[in-house]
Amino acid sequence: MKHLSFIESAKRVLEIEQQAISELNQFIDTGFANACELMLNCKGRVIVIGMGKSGHIGNKVAATLASTGTPSFFVHPGEASHGDLGMITSDDVVLLISNSGETGEVIGIIPVIKRIGAHVISMTGNEQSTMAQQADVHLCIKVSKEACPLGLAPTASTTATLVMGDALAVALLESRGFTADDFALSHPGGSLGKRLLLTLEEIMHKGDGVPKTLAGSSIKDALFEMSAKGLGMTAIVNQQGQLCGLFTDGDLRRVIEQKIDLHNDTIDSVMTICCTTASPDMLAAEALNIMEKKRINGLIVIDENQHPIGALNTQDLLRAGVL
Repeated sequence: MKHLSFIESAKRVLEIEQQAISELNQFIDTGFANACELMLNCKGRVIVIGMGKSGHIGNKVAATLASTGTPSFFVHPGEASHGDLGMITSDDVVLLISNSGETGEVIGIIPVIKRIGAHVISMTGNEQSTMAQQADVHLCIKVSKEACPLGLAPTASTTATLVMGDALAVALLESRGFTADDFALSHPGGSLGKRLLLTLEEIMHKGDGVPKTLAGSSIKDALFEMSAKGLGMTAIVNQQGQLCGLFTDGDLRRVIEQKIDLHNDTIDSVMTICCTTASPDMLAAEALNIMEKKRINGLIVIDENQHPIGALNTQDLLRAGVL
């Protein structure tokens, strides 16, 4: 029975917080648009300030803004009173967060922020609060009730704050025309950065690692080259070193079914002439997309003169963290 109460409690929390998010719709109005305009036209940074749980949410809001094209960072109100206000300039917009709108540590620094000349946006659950009244623009995050049965621990209100912060970030992202390439510049690490920034030049096999077989060679010679390089394919090149075809493991299976003479028949008779190729500056993620659509396991990378200068397969993409 105790386990059942756990489940019931969790479902009740989800219902209350879903309701809190739904109620935010009524507060997406001209005030929200004005806040976006201030942040979009900001020549400096968006400084997010909050105390306690609002501070934790504020940290996340600042991080989301910064990663989506709006330069931003978080300042703790306690530290602000002891020197960190020096981080704020007249070119900045300050976003103050407090559910009550009466947080003393935040209210105490508003006069200084205004004296500096920065614009102030407040995000509170009380439109009549001190913070709401003193701000240039107010964003309401009022919720009907907290998910905490005591009505004390910030739960639904912090969820609403987080969602409002996301709404600001995405609205600004779309207004700026922020792209995946822009996003990648602030996310160079991890799998996300690899997917968005890594080019074939950085992961392809080069030099002697590129499997090549001269046109006119026997199928057996092509197989030796494929085995030596271990990529499941070999580029077929003419006397000038230009790509004229491709032979893969898949082609080999078809050749065996046709009972071709591996020792005497030439590779020209079984190679794929119109093969898919790539350029060294192509994004690895784009190459992966091509390989998945065409259902192929490898790519030959060529230069502007049709010379094979690289090769890779799905295992290379997997090792690079793209797949």
